[in-house]
Amino acid sequence: MNENILGIIAGVFTSISMMPQLIKVIREKDVSNISLGMLLILITGLALWVVYGVLKTEWPIILTNALAVTLNTILLIFYFKFK
Repeated sequence: MNENILGIIAGVFTSISMMPQLIKVIREKDVSNISLGMLLILITGLALWVVYGVLKTEWPIILTNALAVTLNTILLIFYFKFK
């Protein structure tokens, strides 16, 4: 298997790991169990991975972490909306 394909598959699974939490928050409109600090640190780390991927021209890193930044930013928006 091509290493880029493996990287993309692994990154997609890691990136969508927050989807169940996001769906739960949207359905229940409850963010009381979400840590704002964790979310901010995670988004910062993921954004830094995107920058790193751009600097290294590594598309699996760029794409999957950009997806994760997007999903977690949506969760952050709902955090403030439902808080």
